[in-house]
Amino acid sequence: MDSVFKQTLRAEMDFQDIKVKELANRTGISQRTLEGYLGSRASIPPADVAVKIANALNVSVEYLVTGKNNNLSNVVSKNNELDEKIKNLSINKKLILKDFIDLIDNYEINKT
Repeated sequence: MDSVFKQTLRAEMDFQDIKVKELANRTGISQRTLEGYLGSRASIPPADVAVKIANALNVSVEYLVTGKNNNLSNVVSKNNELDEKIKNLSINKKLILKDFIDLIDNYEINKT
């Protein structure tokens, strides 16, 4: 079973379109070490390393470890990033995105 840290780190890197090499450059942590946190035998890094990773990604350590984002400034930052990405889409892609949003708004999630 994947660790929450591994899943959250991968999701955040994907969201920010950051590759392992770039994160290694930002943090001073070797690519091999970072790949270890993302690999099949993923582990949670020591606190000092988690802090470096969180700072480089502009997220909290708590978010990386738990997957829960309790930091409102990070939410606002992500919304601003998303707004910017949407603003830069072509009109056709904006229409597709609108259709997709309408689709998920109408989709009911059944909890069992």
